[in-house]
Amino acid sequence: MVTYLDGRWINDEDATISVRSRALNYGMGCFGGIRGYLADDGKEVLVFRLDQHVKRLAISARVLYLTLPGDVQQVGQILIDLLRKNDVHHDVYIRPLVIHNSPELAPVCDAKTSSFIAYCMPLKRYLDKDAIDVCVSSWRRVPDNAIPTRTKPTGAYLNSALARREAFDNGFDEAIMLTESGKVSEGSAEHVFIVRDGVLYSPPSTEDNLDGITRRSLITMATEDLGLPFAERPIGRSELYAVDELFLCGTGAQVTPVRSVDRRLVGDGSIGPITIKLKQHFDDVVHGRVDSRKSWLTPVWG
Repeated sequence: MVTYLDGRWINDEDATISVRSRALNYGMGCFGGIRGYLADDGKEVLVFRLDQHVKRLAISARVLYLTLPGDVQQVGQILIDLLRKNDVHHDVYIRPLVIHNSPELAPVCDAKTSSFIAYCMPLKRYLDKDAIDVCVSSWRRVPDNAIPTRTKPTGAYLNSALARREAFDNGFDEAIMLTESGKVSEGSAEHVFIVRDGVLYSPPSTEDNLDGITRRSLITMATEDLGLPFAERPIGRSELYAVDELFLCGTGAQVTPVRSVDRRLVGDGSIGPITIKLKQHFDDVVHGRVDSRKSWLTPVWG
């Protein structure tokens, strides 16, 4: 596999940074997660909402005093070139990463020491089950006023890792994290949607969660394409136990139904009709089967 590192195309094994790097020592950086899907012709790869992902990465970089190697269009082209150089004709995950790469001591944000890295890997399913069992984590989501949640910061994912490990140790597939005030924030790396009485709900990004591109896309699909009622509002912990349907979503998770929360079944434990409808429509959109949403897709080879 070939990786992009500060203007060079190099083999993965040669794409290294110093053990002294501030990114390694202090978790100083941010990243994006982007998916490409093999089209039904078995050859073309369609990258989902490339421009939105790069725009969010650019905002993250600005907040964290980092610089990208060009504007949104130029960075997007680097990512398309990455897939071409790796001759990708399969479902793929793309990871652009921008870090503070100074070897100096002390955590100092200095744009002059920015490094931009991009790599890719095959990816089918992030959570390899038709429906998952989750718990509410004892670890609270790090607040936006401590580490800016809209930046997808590398260091903040220790928070996610601890929550996921707690979930695994207790026999669950994933964790749902609360804010310091006790409201639902997100999963360890996914957004939360619930359904009650036919209405779809999701907590806003002001609940210390990422401004999710998959989340925003699903809201648009639900309301504009499928005519489903949707409301954005805070969600309390106990409401998770009273919902008719619940699913997680994200670049990795896509649309992942939840079967139980803290060993309480969601509905009757089966995948609900709204979740099924959204999951299928999402799959059709990302594979280029929905004409009105083809503008969301960037072909790699076309």
